[in-house]
Amino acid sequence: MKNLILTAILLFVSFTAFAQSAYDKIMAEKISKIETHMTTDDFTALANDFDRIGTKEVKQWQPYYFAAFSTIQKGRLLMRENNLSELDVIASQADKYITKAEELSPNNAEIYILKKMSASLKMMVDPMSRFMTFGQEAQQHLAKAKSLDAENPRITLLEAEDTYFTPEQFGGSKTKGIELFKKALSQFGTYKPKTNLDPNWGRAEAEYFINQAK
Repeated sequence: MKNLILTAILLFVSFTAFAQSAYDKIMAEKISKIETHMTTDDFTALANDFDRIGTKEVKQWQPYYFAAFSTIQKGRLLMRENNLSELDVIASQADKYITKAEELSPNNAEIYILKKMSASLKMMVDPMSRFMTFGQEAQQHLAKAKSLDAENPRITLLEAEDTYFTPEQFGGSKTKGIELFKKALSQFGTYKPKTNLDPNWGRAEAEYFINQAK
C-alpha cells in the first residue's frame, strides 16, 4: 500500500512539473513576440492567445497581464499612426484583462503600470478635453505603481515618454525626457523580474530614444 501511495505521489508531482514546464514554454514563446515588429492584427491574435491561456491557468496573473499589454500595444501602434477612433474600445478591452489580472495579483506595480497606459490611450482620443480626467487618472496609477515598486524601470520609461512627448509650453522637455530614458536604461541593468514570466519589456525603447539623441 505504501508503495502504491508513493507511486501515486510521484506521478502527480511529475505531471504537475510537466504541466508547469509546458505552461512556461508556451508563455515564454508568446511573450518573446511582443517587442517584435507586429501589426495591429498580430497584437489582437496574441491577446486572444494569452486570454485562452488564462482561462486554463486560473491561478496565474501573467496571461491576463500580457493579454492587456498586447491590447495596449495595439492601441499605441494606432496612436502613432494618428488613428484615434478605436482607442476607447481598445482601452476598454485592455481594462477587462487588467481587472482579471488584478484579481489574481492585487497591489502589483506592473498592473498599475498597465492601468496608466490604458488611461493614457483614452486621454489621447482628445487630449485637451480629457487631460483633467484620464490624464490625471494616468498619473495617479503611475504614482501608485511607484509607491509599490519605486525602482521599476518601466515606471521611469513611462515618465520619460510623457516628458519627451509633452510640448514645452505644457511642461514637457525632450532633453529631460532623454535623461529619464537614460535613468530607465540604468535601472534595467539592475532590476530583476521575480520570475522568468514576469514583465521585462521596455529596454529596447529606452535604447532607441537615447540613440536618437546622439
